[in-house]
Amino acid sequence: MNKDKSVLITGGTKGIGSRTAIEFSKNGYKVFINYRSDERRAQHFVQQLRKEYRNEVYAVKGDISIPDDCESMAAEIRGNCDGIDILIHNAGPYVKERKTFDKYSPEEWNYIVNGNLNSVFYLTRLMIPNMREKKWGRIITFGYDRVETSPGWIYRSAFAAAKAGLASFTKSIAIEEAENGITANMVCPGDIVGEWKENEIHYAQSSCDHSTPVGRPGTGEDLARVIEFLCREESDFITGAVIPITGGKDVLGKIFHK
Repeated sequence: MNKDKSVLITGGTKGIGSRTAIEFSKNGYKVFINYRSDERRAQHFVQQLRKEYRNEVYAVKGDISIPDDCESMAAEIRGNCDGIDILIHNAGPYVKERKTFDKYSPEEWNYIVNGNLNSVFYLTRLMIPNMREKKWGRIITFGYDRVETSPGWIYRSAFAAAKAGLASFTKSIAIEEAENGITANMVCPGDIVGEWKENEIHYAQSSCDHSTPVGRPGTGEDLARVIEFLCREESDFITGAVIPITGGKDVLGKIFHK
């Protein structure tokens, strides 16, 4: 059990974030779930986790793209524990509409970049002092397939640019904080869509997905299990890594595949 370790998951009430919250609850962590607006959903999920896994779970409201909200979240968390040990940057805006870079307004561009890159800086800088003091910490960010090579992603220029910058930032944190016992790694989901984001592996293993080399859909549990492994005590040698969890699928090139 990991009752002495606390984890904050941004955007943790639905999708891959909620599946990650379940994985950490299952393993006995104290879990803080960040949400932006849907308090009813957040509180219901908190009660669900407490009832099923008997761990400490709290909902923390705040928009991670706003520095003042991050400050408020940090203060609220300090009221329930002595600081966050594990920080999982799951939240980040994404524009589903496919369009070339010139079709983005400056407001849209800044919204994507701020929510996927700057927000990680805002929140990490507030959580890192406690990790340094304890000489232990884990930071997880989210990228996309081959992001560490800064590949072009057609019709996704704002998101791709933000995540490529985040990959470099993650590797920089890993180097800077290694002496403090803090690791930083990035996970890169494959084409995990719809209800599969909250689903379990055993359901996917009985389903077919011919567009993925392994032959089945990816799930939120696929991501969550990797994340939880990276955050374990014995995973301290893994840092600065960018880990694809794609089932072997070429996520960037799928638009050209017939």
